[in-house]
Amino acid sequence: MAIIRVFKFGGASIKDAAAIENVVSILEKHKQQKLMVIVSAIGKTTNQMEEVVKHISNKTLALEKLEIVKQNHLQIVTDLGLSEHEGLMSDLNDLLVEVDWALDEYQPEYDYIYDQIVSIGELMSSKIVNAKLAQSGFSTKWLDARGVIITDDIYREAWVDWKRTSENMHSKVKPAFENVDILVSQGFIGSTTENNTSTLGREGSDYSAAIFSHGLDVQDMTIWKDVPGVLTADPRKFKNVTKLDSLSYKEAIEMTYYGAKVIHPKTIKPLQNKSIPLYVKSFIDPMGDGTFISDEVIEGYPPIITLESDQALISISTRDFSFVAEHHLSYLFQEIAKHRIQINMMQNSAISFSVCVNDIDNRIEAFTQQIQQDFKTIVEKNLELISIRHYQNDVVEAMKKGKITMLEASLGKMIQLVVKEIPKVERI
Repeated sequence: MAIIRVFKFGGASIKDAAAIENVVSILEKHKQQKLMVIVSAIGKTTNQMEEVVKHISNKTLALEKLEIVKQNHLQIVTDLGLSEHEGLMSDLNDLLVEVDWALDEYQPEYDYIYDQIVSIGELMSSKIVNAKLAQSGFSTKWLDARGVIITDDIYREAWVDWKRTSENMHSKVKPAFENVDILVSQGFIGSTTENNTSTLGREGSDYSAAIFSHGLDVQDMTIWKDVPGVLTADPRKFKNVTKLDSLSYKEAIEMTYYGAKVIHPKTIKPLQNKSIPLYVKSFIDPMGDGTFISDEVIEGYPPIITLESDQALISISTRDFSFVAEHHLSYLFQEIAKHRIQINMMQNSAISFSVCVNDIDNRIEAFTQQIQQDFKTIVEKNLELISIRHYQNDVVEAMKKGKITMLEASLGKMIQLVVKEIPKVERI
């Protein structure tokens, strides 16, 4: 079997015709190699498709939102000179018709209908990218990720059935490389055993690429971003950030779990399990070195800061003033898992238990409603979680300026702060 590499291109890298042409130029440098190319939805398409779902109870308005998506994609097709490309317009139209059908089949299971509609973005983008590669003389084939990545039926954040997915990699994907050099597929999406589309969590295309990398035992995986590599902090929020030339898997997974947006947090595990190297490189400067992530142990990291917004602090106490004991915690964690709440930080005292969590949809409200008979809860929203790896005291103090610290904890090389802005007092 020939050596396979995985390249993942996010929405920003294929946001318009010029960006897709740039992707083609990057792939030109890797002709004759076997490449599994994973693409996200074009630009802000996922946000736009979420608007369609948001207005699902009003089909007329939902179709107006869908028309915006349609016109954006048709413009890109025209600009790429693909309007007459065999089968492309028909394929795109069929995908849009699927959304129309989904709107007619509206049902209360919001998460289910969300996955059926929002996933269309990746299917359309991959069709366009594949058509452009074919037009440019590449030996390429489109592959539906839903026929490969099998998941459970927890919609919007599905868990992968690794056994079935691995079997599909060997029976469907590897044989496809016998006749072509490039397979183009989608990030973010999979399928349940009932053949319903599922999604792997917002921004989950990196994870999809890692799943393919794991299943195909590839040489390496590359994520193409609009930054030169993994940086010590978000350049949109901090000055004087520096690029990290290399990272260990452990360092990368800690960074991403606590809010580093450059890589999806689930990406590292499938790669680490098979010692598959990961490169994070710039599609703006594709010849740059980027960041190399592997199992190599590295010492002497600088302070690395990640910020996670949209946080909530849930303070839980028993109604009868009893200790928060082991049986209480067991019950609470069961409910937290059931409501798919991600805990980023926690702390307990004799009669209370506090958790800092991602504030997503109405999950917190559903959770607190479920436990209200036995527990009192106080929820404070609009908070920020600051995580500093390899922290230095002066950096910590600088991050606290202008903020109220709600919760603070340190362990080993990392300190975490749950903070809110100090309210501004207007002078009369």
